[in-house]
Amino acid sequence: MDNLQIEGKKVIQMTLDNPRTTISKIIDIKESLPKKQRKLCDYILKNYQSIGLITIKELASNAEVGISTVMRTINALGYENFNDLRKDIYDESLPTDSVWTLKNSITEIQKEGGRAPTLVQVWKESVNLLNKTLDSDLMENFEIVIDYIEKSSQINILGTRPYKATALYFEQLLGEFYSKIRQLSNDTEVIYDRILQLDKDEILVVFAFEPYTNRIIEAVKLAYELGNKIILITDYISCPIISYASATLKVEVSKEQFSVVPTIALIEALVIEIGKRSSEESIQKLKRLEKTLREKNVIFSY
Repeated sequence: MDNLQIEGKKVIQMTLDNPRTTISKIIDIKESLPKKQRKLCDYILKNYQSIGLITIKELASNAEVGISTVMRTINALGYENFNDLRKDIYDESLPTDSVWTLKNSITEIQKEGGRAPTLVQVWKESVNLLNKTLDSDLMENFEIVIDYIEKSSQINILGTRPYKATALYFEQLLGEFYSKIRQLSNDTEVIYDRILQLDKDEILVVFAFEPYTNRIIEAVKLAYELGNKIILITDYISCPIISYASATLKVEVSKEQFSVVPTIALIEALVIEIGKRSSEESIQKLKRLEKTLREKNVIFSY
């Protein structure tokens, strides 16, 4: 069975063992549905792991739509009743293997006086997010992204709001040994000017997390229309630009606390893998940089 493609793009890689057809169908058709049905689809995409455990009444209430909207959406997806849809989504949400075993081994820490419970909670939640992020989809799309980067003539990076920091971090790390990189996040006022100047073999790496900004959405649409490949790093498969992406790297986010830990880990993995594939040249550039920084007294030396 060939991998499913959303609008000709590899959004989520589907295999015979993990066909996830219902989720991909929701992504594919939701933009063509009426507003309330789109709202329901977005809710399902954000919460699909719990859909198998609720009733149709609870789904309608949680998504803030009517039961009639749920039924029309079910029919639009090719189902006759909610139970069949719920069963398929539940089957698709089951992990192929248990990658979350680490969180089960972390013992509950007592919140006693003099301790730092906030630090403990943040630390545990970060570990939890990392484990949830690392799944088969991420690993498969990671390889696709590396392949696109290797074949590109230039990497263009774009991130806004809090995630501008992750875009800058990606540039900083990769720029230590990789020169074919351009940061677009610093001046989004001229973002369309920059995108119009992209060559066909340049790629756009986008950090797009909820709440998504219109400027990011329109910039991605323009790059897509010009034929450039787009690498999307995002939080939800309901992201409005996912259908324009050539490959998507989805990371988990927490409803309890703001965290960029999974995104940072992903960036570092990308940089390390790119470095490995150009190891000899990368090492020489890093050695030359270190030597120059020492000679110019930029870094301390004993």
